[in-house]
Amino acid sequence: MNTTPLLRARDLAKAYGTRVVLDGLSLDVAPGQRLGLVGENGSGKSTLLRLLAGFEEPDAGRVERPADTGFLHQELPHPPETPLSAVLDEALEPARRVERRLTTSAAEGSMGAYAEALADAERLEVWDAERRAELVVTGLALDGVAPDRPVGAMSGGQRGRLALAALLIRRPRALLLDEPTNHLDDRALEFLEEYLRGLPGLVVLASHDRVFLDAVCTGLVDLDPAVDGPTRYGGAYSFYLREKRLERRRWEERYQREQDDLKELRQAVRVGARQVAHNGPRRDNAKMAYDYKGGRVDRQVSRRVRDARGRLEELERDQVRKPPRPLEFTAPLTRDPGTADGNALTVRDLVVPGRLRLERLDVPADGRLLVTGPNGAGKSTLLYALGHRLRPASGRVLWRRGASVALLEQDVVFPDPERTPRSLYGDRPEAPRLTDLGLVAPRDLDRPVGVLSVGQRRRLALAVLVGHAPDVLLLDEPTNHLSLALAEELEEALGTAPGAVVVASHDRWLRRNWSWSELRLVDGEEAAR
Repeated sequence: MNTTPLLRARDLAKAYGTRVVLDGLSLDVAPGQRLGLVGENGSGKSTLLRLLAGFEEPDAGRVERPADTGFLHQELPHPPETPLSAVLDEALEPARRVERRLTTSAAEGSMGAYAEALADAERLEVWDAERRAELVVTGLALDGVAPDRPVGAMSGGQRGRLALAALLIRRPRALLLDEPTNHLDDRALEFLEEYLRGLPGLVVLASHDRVFLDAVCTGLVDLDPAVDGPTRYGGAYSFYLREKRLERRRWEERYQREQDDLKELRQAVRVGARQVAHNGPRRDNAKMAYDYKGGRVDRQVSRRVRDARGRLEELERDQVRKPPRPLEFTAPLTRDPGTADGNALTVRDLVVPGRLRLERLDVPADGRLLVTGPNGAGKSTLLYALGHRLRPASGRVLWRRGASVALLEQDVVFPDPERTPRSLYGDRPEAPRLTDLGLVAPRDLDRPVGVLSVGQRRRLALAVLVGHAPDVLLLDEPTNHLSLALAEELEEALGTAPGAVVVASHDRWLRRNWSWSELRLVDGEEAAR
């Protein structure tokens, strides 16, 4: 394998107004490497991809890229009247052009041109290009779209998959992908994972799909702020998780050691200062004896105090910050602990016409239930019915007496758009501080919720649930709009949350690691338990 970097970035810096997104980032990526970008929302993943692709210019630094670098656009760069067949033909044109060069150079007897064309032909696998294009179209579930269908008449999901298909068919040496798993079902995701693993070129991608990162990536770059800047990990997502846990443990141990050292140094400074004061100036008759017998001791004490004070000032200046508190549901339950047995939710003969039909469901007071199924199967409908947000045509949804039930919706709307996150969260001594949860950025604490994005509102709504810990948590796609680190924390917190938890999710990583009960819905009815 050629390990010479094909894509290089040196000392990249980029800011938007006063907000610095990237500062001095360097990166090398060689053919065969598939590098994943991870980090908090706003950490610079999309910005870095655009800089690498040349669609934005850095404020400082430089990028070296191959001429045939490919970048996944969120929307097709074609007029709306362009048919699907024309998009695919354009994607095949590089391979067809190389094939024509090969034929021409062979006919002309130009060995140098033929050798160059042959190398390009082998890299692009031009003899298999047409069949590969068919496999991509089928693998991304576009084979049901008529070839003459214009892109303007396609759904958003179809256009997104067609943009990805065109890029895969082109087979550029450097492939840059921003959230390529959007609009893909499980079968299409598996196809994409296998296809990317087989590419001879390099791939740099950003994705919130943890299964995808684990299946595809040979390394990860964490763009979250760190002492030494962005960190590169030489493994897939599972390796990255293990390393992050070890880093967290080392961080906690270092913080505790420094706090112990600070305590000892402060004590040493206080005790030494008292000793110096006690051995202060003497009267004349005592002064000579003091100089003769105790002057050396006093100087030693003073020196130790100065040394301790110097080390204290240095450590206070350079000490590592306290590790952020992990996400956890710590607020006390409102119910009487004596009523913790039995069911928190009971469903009988539930019918929502055209959307959901469920004969029976019991959720214990401390139960964990994952609701899965394809789009349109009724997962959100079930959560809305359980939360009494939707009235069924028939059947019953009963809450245990006195239980508090809270629903995290996919699109959160707060009744008063002028309220701020700080005021909505409230001040409860037993709950974690809003700033400790990592769900709401400090700059957003006092902004009206009406100006926040969908993702910011969902994170605030989740923060309120975490802080108030109701008896029953109903979570609709809870990992949407969360960073990978926060998604991991949330999933771990769900295992220890007081009360019952019902989650509806497409998240493959969450589904893969779920160890409790599962309800699968198909076409609005129960398929399996």
